[in-house]
Parts: sequence; C-alpha cells; structure tokens
Amino acid sequence: MNIDFNKNQDGLVPAIIQDSKTRKVLMLGYMNEEAFLKTNETKKVTFFSRTKERLWTKGEESGNFLNLVNIKLDCDNDTLLVEVNPEGPVCHKGTDTCWAEENTVDYGFLSKLEGIIASRQKLSETEPELRKENDNSYVVSLFDKGINKIAQKVGEEAVETVIEAKDNNDDLFLNESADLLFHYMILLKAKGFGLKDIVKVLEERH
Repeated sequence: MNIDFNKNQDGLVPAIIQDSKTRKVLMLGYMNEEAFLKTNETKKVTFFSRTKERLWTKGEESGNFLNLVNIKLDCDNDTLLVEVNPEGPVCHKGTDTCWAEENTVDYGFLSKLEGIIASRQKLSETEPELRKENDNSYVVSLFDKGINKIAQKVGEEAVETVIEAKDNNDDLFLNESADLLFHYMILLKAKGFGLKDIVKVLEERH
C-alpha cells in the first residue's frame, strides 16, 4: 500500500472510519506512517492526535476500541478508508457516530419502508373510533385483521409471483415480486422482526 504521507506538510492523511457491518461512517481521524503501522500491528485503530501531538489509540481510556477489519487506499493515495468493528460508542460525546447517528444497518428505501410499516402498525393499535380519517390505510387494515390475514396475503402474493415467473412478462413479474416483498415485510413486523434479523440468519449460514 503506497500511501503518500508527504502530500501534506504535517505528514498526515485523513482516515475515514466505517463500520464493516452497518457501513455507517463513524468518525474521521488522521494517521501518520507510525500510526498506520501501529494500527496494522495491534489491530486497534491508532491515530495521530493533533491536539495531544502524539499517537492515540481510540479507546485507550474509554475502552471503546475500533477493531481493525480492513484498510483501503483511495485513488490519489492520500486518504484511507478504515473498516472496523467498534466496541461501544465512537464519539467522545457518547453517541454511536460523530454525527450523532445511530449505528444501525440502513437498507436504503427498504429501511424507509420498514419505518412506514412500523408507523401503520402503531396506528392499528389505536381504537378505530379514535383514528383520524386518513389513518385507515391498507396496511393499517391488514394489522387490524391480524397475523392470519397477513400470512394469507404473503401466501397469495407468493403464488402470484411464481405464476408470473413462468411467463415472459417481466413487468408483471417485477410487480408481483414487489407485492410479495412488501407483504413479507409486513409479516415480519407483525411477528416483531425486521430485515436485519433475516440478514443475521443468512450471515450465520454463510
């Protein structure tokens, strides 16, 4: 790894710290060559602290170490992407990241959809007569009918997806696949689970 430590006068390169599992960016630090070598040797991420003017291993006081998984070098050879498994919160303020974000897996739009489904489930726990007119959505109605109806819908969508898979209409197949995934996510939530629980099972099988 040919890191250009001489590009900046202080001999430091930025080190972007990323959780290897959630892919969340946790913090930004700086490394000189000595910090880089110590990080690789100890497998604990070590920076050069510009305020303390010395090497600083993250967690040396708090115990919240950053366990090294992998280091990547960017195309200009002057920025590091350090993948880690963190022990505890990363920020000195006690938050998971230095941007006060939760260090949770984000599946993009699917995570957003999970949030919407969760809000609909919460609405279904409100008595019908106490709901607002726009509270009675399709998803709320499924939660109202209970787990048997939700499971039935998953079965129906699965059959329809299989049927479309046997034909050559890609548009219909994709739409039925989307319906199946959508209803399956509702079933997961009704059972108290989410996509991350399924991913965990798959990871354990891998």
